[in-house]
Amino acid sequence: MILGAEMLEEGLVALATAGGTAVVQAAGTQAWDAFRARVARLLGRGDDERERAELERLDRTADALQAQPSAEVARTRLRQEASWQTRFEALLEDVGSTEREQIAAELRALVQDHAVSGVSARDDGIAVGGTVEVRADHGSVAALRAGDVTLRNPSQPGPSQG
Repeated sequence: MILGAEMLEEGLVALATAGGTAVVQAAGTQAWDAFRARVARLLGRGDDERERAELERLDRTADALQAQPSAEVARTRLRQEASWQTRFEALLEDVGSTEREQIAAELRALVQDHAVSGVSARDDGIAVGGTVEVRADHGSVAALRAGDVTLRNPSQPGPSQG
């Protein structure tokens, strides 16, 4: 947590942490463009120049997350989450209590909307936002993902042919 003129209550620190995590999770997903625009508006607070600067910072975050070798991804994600948490904490610390409540409500809505609509997968994963039903009938195979699979007709029971 950053130290400012006023320490944030625990709930706001947790909210800032969730905001930082949401930024990193959303980066590079289909929801990214809309999400980053909302984050930039929140942090820009009506200042077009600040909003543009935040959009650039968000783009650098997305680029950093995509450009890392797989061994560095976890470390980069943690650094980026901490960086965005710090930005959200600073925003919340630098305003009066009335505005802080409004900003917290906006950040909470952003995090909640991401949790609902921000379904994503990385590293060759599969993510589904809804119900998935997978069935196999009549001796077939059903899977969301299968590696090298060879399907053959099963041998018939009885004496082996030899």
